[in-house]
Amino acid sequence: MKLSILAFAAHPDDIELSCAGTLAKHAEMGEDVGIIDLTEGEMGTRGTPKLRLEEAAASADILGLKVRENLGFDDVFFKNDLAHQTEIVKKIRQYQPDIILANAISDRHPDHGRAADLLTESVFLAGLKKFETTDDNGNIQEAYRPNKVYHYIQSLPITPDFVVDVSDQWEKKMKSVKAYDSQFHKPGSEEPETYISSPRFMKMIEARAMEFGQIIGVDYAEGFTVERYLGVKDLNGLI
Repeated sequence: MKLSILAFAAHPDDIELSCAGTLAKHAEMGEDVGIIDLTEGEMGTRGTPKLRLEEAAASADILGLKVRENLGFDDVFFKNDLAHQTEIVKKIRQYQPDIILANAISDRHPDHGRAADLLTESVFLAGLKKFETTDDNGNIQEAYRPNKVYHYIQSLPITPDFVVDVSDQWEKKMKSVKAYDSQFHKPGSEEPETYISSPRFMKMIEARAMEFGQIIGVDYAEGFTVERYLGVKDLNGLI
């Protein structure tokens, strides 16, 4: 299956908090969209890995994803090394996405910046013919490198290079976030409070989307940074 967009995330719920509206928008446009989570978020304070996988599956249904997989890397301890790069290259070559979305280039959680670097290097390797990988059936995969890699914005404020209007998808985005019932604010919960379970955190997510939206004259928008200049065929496609 070839995907239009393949989003990678260090943890389940990274995508939902950062760019789920954009994925939902493209899925509504009839494009094939997928997510690959690198870890099960097993080092997280709240919930369990099994529950996180169930929540991720529920979110995938809400967003209309064609693919959602988990590579099972070690949460907190995964490395940007050959072994991990190889697993990601296999997925890039398998799905041949036109666009790859990756974690924020730097963030409060060190996994996020490390995942961003891991994806950048893996995308380059995926285009090298002499870097051989095999699929699940043992067949050698063809080299493939998408030229569009965008990093979504997470907890820390980063100035976006462009923003996407997700006003019509905002309710669906928030529904996908709330699929992670174990992770976010829930009155009466006996789980320990964490950085993301505070009511303030969810207010920050909405405030940022409103700020990005205000700049382009819409209700809500999600921001991204790029690894190279953006190019447009003409000025008519800009908001």
